[in-house]
Amino acid sequence: MKGSPLSVCLVTLGTLTVAWAPVTPTVFDTTLGEQDVRTAEVSTAELRVILTDGRTLVLDARPHQEWATSHIPGALNVAPKPGVSAGAYVSDVREIERLTNGDHSRALVLYCNGPFCGKSKRLSEELLAAGFTNVRRYQLGAPVWRALGGEMVIEPEGARYVAQNDRTAWWVDARPAGAFGAGSLPGARNVPEGEVGKAKDDGRLPMLDHNTRVIVFGEDAAQARRVADELLRNAFHNVTFYDSSYQALRAVLNSPIVER
Repeated sequence: MKGSPLSVCLVTLGTLTVAWAPVTPTVFDTTLGEQDVRTAEVSTAELRVILTDGRTLVLDARPHQEWATSHIPGALNVAPKPGVSAGAYVSDVREIERLTNGDHSRALVLYCNGPFCGKSKRLSEELLAAGFTNVRRYQLGAPVWRALGGEMVIEPEGARYVAQNDRTAWWVDARPAGAFGAGSLPGARNVPEGEVGKAKDDGRLPMLDHNTRVIVFGEDAAQARRVADELLRNAFHNVTFYDSSYQALRAVLNSPIVER
């Protein structure tokens, strides 16, 4: 067989010669490729399948506040191991044992803050030491997931934290204009589904800084997620959606209705 991943190979099977074009790996198929580690990595493409399948427990190995502010949909978070400093942060294996009902064969995938973050590595070592046998890591982590167009979700606690501490965040109301006109959050911009392209030109989106934190909410989680996906496809990579309704978010933030 001859050829590179970008060429067509000629493969002889008995007396039959056929052309075969190898599939070229993409950025979605790669991993960090670490050496001398005890737990395997999964790629972004593999993690997408894992999240859809639902049989694997995906764990966010970061502190609770980070998870609450922005995490991969479906990922769970547990308390930290007692007595550990912030610099050596690791999740509590005992909490994970409770989540799995003591099933040490349960498939687990861990992630944290990307290639240079040690939280998922430390947790994987502690899980192996505790007897878990099916532990993998998405070592590319939350930053690469976002950069490759992956959705992130914000929890009520995270929404309160952002509202109180990040005055640069943009809150995007994904509901139709009529609902938005009847009232929304203070300072929210209205970008219904299908209007992201137009909103890029009329001031409703932060075009001078695509790293701006954007939080999308809607009549329900599905509506918010669709608009968040549309924003991600337009190169806004710091996007989260609220996994409930506008009414629930307003109650969480204890926010007055602002008519438009």
